[in-house]
Amino acid sequence: MKCFSRYLPYLFRPPSTILSSTCHTEADIISTVEFNSSGELLATGDKGGRVVVFQREQESKSQPQRRGEYNVYSTFQSHEPEFDYLKSLEIEEKINKIKWLPQQNAAYFLLSTNDKTVKLWKISERDKRPEGYNLKDEDGRIRDPSTITSLRVPVLQPMDLMVEATARRVFSNAHTYHINSISVNSDLQTYISTDDLRVNLWNLEITDRSFNIVDIKPANMEELTEVITSAEFHPQQCHTFAYSSSKGSIRLCDMRQAALCDKHCKYFEEPEDPSTRSFFSEIISSISDVKFSHNGRYLMTRDYLTVKVWDLQMENKPLETYQVHDYLRGKLCSLYENDCIFDKFECVWNGSDSVIMTGSYNNFFRMFDRNTKRDVTLEASRENSKPRAILKPRKVCVGGKRRKDEISVDSLDFSKKILHTTWHPHENIIAVAATNNLYIFQDKVN
Repeated sequence: MKCFSRYLPYLFRPPSTILSSTCHTEADIISTVEFNSSGELLATGDKGGRVVVFQREQESKSQPQRRGEYNVYSTFQSHEPEFDYLKSLEIEEKINKIKWLPQQNAAYFLLSTNDKTVKLWKISERDKRPEGYNLKDEDGRIRDPSTITSLRVPVLQPMDLMVEATARRVFSNAHTYHINSISVNSDLQTYISTDDLRVNLWNLEITDRSFNIVDIKPANMEELTEVITSAEFHPQQCHTFAYSSSKGSIRLCDMRQAALCDKHCKYFEEPEDPSTRSFFSEIISSISDVKFSHNGRYLMTRDYLTVKVWDLQMENKPLETYQVHDYLRGKLCSLYENDCIFDKFECVWNGSDSVIMTGSYNNFFRMFDRNTKRDVTLEASRENSKPRAILKPRKVCVGGKRRKDEISVDSLDFSKKILHTTWHPHENIIAVAATNNLYIFQDKVN
């Protein structure tokens, strides 16, 4: 893998197509995006309950430049809208999260979830079909047994490649509140699903029961002061997981200590500076995403204005803090009025844990190099993302005289936001979801 710092400032170029439609409905808005463990497949989920899987183009001697491109591999309807008659509650089909399982054989497996139900999907290829049945014709009609005078041995005949997606497991009826995250364990046998107040542990083979391992619901709901916002398993230690809260804290739990992990083994929280406290302090400190580094040593969290990196050995303060869009600090009042202050941005590591990425408004996304401490703002838009073009860094002007290449903070479009991003596990290829558009960028190839 190439050292990413060689390409600073970050030079990314999109493949020949931007995957989108010109007009879109609410159902077309992308709600999650995820690479698989090899990076050869990329899955997106949308508010219409659909999952679209893209496959990386194989290298061709005649067209080596197409190696980085992703084309549609499979599309299927993962979830349908439902209605809970007991609670008179509509259950949206929107895909909240997608998580790939490490590949064990020729087929691929992924977990997808909406607000209430997690499903395990198998994606497999079929390029042969059986022919020569004894009890039915070639068109599928049952034959009269009295007309069968000899036995035939069925044979497999070649056919056009067909990609099938089948639901292998449905994990339901375990969450009272909306599921906000799922995470596959490193033991490849279990996973957790998390809602506002509980974390449940599932076995991938068992659908009719799960184990509640975290429950923060108080006896009196009026005493509720915080909710769970995200949770993830440690990448190597199958007994360790972390979950974040709306109060800006992260709890590290060890399942070996007790069946119910209400008591954490580590508690990460940055003390609040009283001089900067305001009406919005608690809202903007709420953590929207938590991610372990690939090596398992660090935790990364995203709140409204910052990304923080925590060392698992140091609980009292973050190791690194990166300002994502500090220029919005003076606009919190208007962001509160239009509900943007409640947006949940995700964050992601690159393959070597040396660079982190997260989204912002105006279709901007930010990258921070942990080694050089350099950062850059890039924009994912049709206007400046022509195929094979190099993305130019963008700058936001807070006040005073604005330069030609800068954009005023008052000109930012808060309806255009990048909430969902993902990074190829081994290469410098990123996928960015902007409303109904999926942009895929790769580092500049000399």
